Amino acid sequence: MMNNNARRLDRSAVKYLSRYYLILEDMIEGMTTAKLNDSISHNFIVQMIPHHRAAIEMSENLLKYSDFEPLRSIASGIIDEQTKSIADMERIIRRCTAMTNDELEIKQYQRRVNEIIRLMFSEMENAPQSNNINTDFMLEMIPHHRGAIRMSENALKYRICPDLKPILQAIISSQAKGIREMEGLLRKM
Repeated sequence: MMNNNARRLDRSAVKYLSRYYLILEDMIEGMTTAKLNDSISHNFIVQMIPHHRAAIEMSENLLKYSDFEPLRSIASGIIDEQTKSIADMERIIRRCTAMTNDELEIKQYQRRVNEIIRLMFSEMENAPQSNNINTDFMLEMIPHHRGAIRMSENALKYRICPDLKPILQAIISSQAKGIREMEGLLRKM
């Protein structure tokens, strides 16, 4: 997925971006091959877990190459928040899978999810590549966060497991905050 700019990138940027594209490919595969059923709550969880894992791995990748403390702090926060969110979703999945939805709801929900993830994948695949790993990370993570917010807002439009609602609200608030922080850093850079 790396474009022709790879020849102009320094060694650290090439290593960083090569790992990023592997993480992105794993996320795309995990989200698109998730075993969906007749529960919106279940479907959200099984698609969001690989999404969160990718954010954790993207953040760990940044931490190997960046000494920019404000961004390292954001990346560490992503790791902590999304590790907790995965554990919370894994804890409730059995209970939430029992709450089913009708066929029309499932189709409407999933059609919107598919639009959201296609846009997110495209924005992440086409994020600019440079020798500034800090900027690259933020331009990759912002669409990733936007995707999670949109997926969460979409799920909240439907009848879902009550245990899932606070997790969705936490995703929306934490990732909106992360976007604001990264956009603020980008303006300063």
